[in-house]
Amino acid sequence: MLQNECREHLTEKILPFWERLKDDVHGGFYGYVDKELTLYPEADKGCILNSRILWTFSTAARLLKSDEYRAYADWAYRAVDMFEDREHGGVYWSVTYDGQPADTTKHTYCQAFCIYGLAAYYRLTGKQEALDRAIALYRLIEEKCRDDGGYGEACKADFSPESNEKLSENGVMAGRTMNTLLHVLEGYTELYRAWPDAALRKKGEQCLACFLGTIYNKSQHRLDVFFDRDFHSLLNMQSYGHDIEASWLLWDSVTALLPETEWQPYREMCLDLARSVRQRAFTDHGLKNEWVDGETSELRIWWVQAETMLGFANAASLTGEKAWLEDLRTQWKAIQGMIVDKRPEGEWYWSVYENGELTERPMVEEWKCPYHNGRMCLRLMETGLHV
Repeated sequence: MLQNECREHLTEKILPFWERLKDDVHGGFYGYVDKELTLYPEADKGCILNSRILWTFSTAARLLKSDEYRAYADWAYRAVDMFEDREHGGVYWSVTYDGQPADTTKHTYCQAFCIYGLAAYYRLTGKQEALDRAIALYRLIEEKCRDDGGYGEACKADFSPESNEKLSENGVMAGRTMNTLLHVLEGYTELYRAWPDAALRKKGEQCLACFLGTIYNKSQHRLDVFFDRDFHSLLNMQSYGHDIEASWLLWDSVTALLPETEWQPYREMCLDLARSVRQRAFTDHGLKNEWVDGETSELRIWWVQAETMLGFANAASLTGEKAWLEDLRTQWKAIQGMIVDKRPEGEWYWSVYENGELTERPMVEEWKCPYHNGRMCLRLMETGLHV
């Protein structure tokens, strides 16, 4: 059964890798490991990475009732202190290996992921301090990062404007992004499960309405990715990974935040995204990366492959169609054959080419984390699908 395989993979491959990165000297977790598994103990530590580690160990400890994983969640929670700006509020993008501010950018995306981790830790421990910190970051986003049009992107340490290189690519500089909005919604949904506040739910509902009414390009069967401040799309692009991730993540928020009477248009959108991605980008070698103005990236990227598993599982649950389960098995085989590092001390490669050749990307850095593949295992362990 796939559920049993995911449990074994999580507990024997993924989590042990990240346990070994605990920095017993300076706190938190080491921030960089290259593709040869060489550890760089004096590399900067990213808040997004720490927040995702916090979420992963907190959720694993809660679902598996594990004191071992609880200890690692406690360690990641204490590391949040390093990233907090006690003068202006919020969390920095990164700190040095010994906990001094490095990149002091205040990005909405980064604040949202810290909420996500803190809320998961509260759901594990019931520790009021963790919930209070998550609520404070939610209120900070609403005060400092939101305007009449929606959520902004990057700010300096004092929340004055800054350009958005961190969440822009392909030659555009985005004033708003689908990716940031998606993960604000994700953080708010996790927080709502910990703290069912009516005003918070309303903010989540507004995020969902923006996806359905603005981000979703119905005629192209995709989510648009990069926008100016007025939500004019800046690039003819389909991010296959984000679309398949959003196909289940949006549905997860819909079922948590909206009354069932309002679900149907979101169900249609989520299934349209999943079907579009499967038709355009899915092969026996896993899911392709993206399509930009007529050019397709054939890279197989670790997080895209993990989210494909969850997107296909969600589509199977919504439709009852067995073809999704068959494709789920094909995807799992591709992950095991191409993405999982067979070395005893390894985890998942960042990315490979379609022919299986490795890229030069590292095993760990500020974006490479246990959240996508760890969450894949945790959610599939809970599913009632018989695969």
